[in-house]
Amino acid sequence: MKYNLSEITELIRDRRTIFPEQYSTRKVHKEQVDLILNNAIWAPTHGKTQPWRFHVFMDGGLQKLSNFLGKAYLEIVPKEEQNDMKLATLVSRPLRSSVVIAVSLDRQPTSKIIELEEIEAVSCAIQNMSLTCAAYGLGSFWSTPKIIYSEQMKNFLELKEEDKCLSLFYIGYPEGEWPKAQRRPIEYVTKWITE
Repeated sequence: MKYNLSEITELIRDRRTIFPEQYSTRKVHKEQVDLILNNAIWAPTHGKTQPWRFHVFMDGGLQKLSNFLGKAYLEIVPKEEQNDMKLATLVSRPLRSSVVIAVSLDRQPTSKIIELEEIEAVSCAIQNMSLTCAAYGLGSFWSTPKIIYSEQMKNFLELKEEDKCLSLFYIGYPEGEWPKAQRRPIEYVTKWITE
């Protein structure tokens, strides 16, 4: 075997969504973020288009992101649908995190690759980020609030019209025990076709 399959399997099964509300104040180092991003770009990409783009918010950038999210929420969500708890969560999460990475699709209008496949490639990059965080013992949370699909978000990140923000990826050291989880056995989700 080329790699230690039991360690890889353990890493995949140990990966967890850990919310910013569960992060400690311990800081994630830039070198860790560099490796997280370098592993992200090794995701599968049809036609080798490498459609992912990253905006990394750390230190003072976290306050800038928090301010934007609060302002955008109040602009986008109709007054009668606004929820104070949702707004508070949205603006507090960047400030509870050590790092937030906005992950976007850089869509080439002349690309022969369909958009869905480009989105799938970016999703694989995000999974690589999640696994790298788990290997470091870092908590991560792939967040997709509706606000990230807005024109305001495109403008904030200076994306092109055809581009899309696909995630706010929160990172921090978890406080307390690493969470446990379960999955249904594959028998519930798999159909074998042999003839």
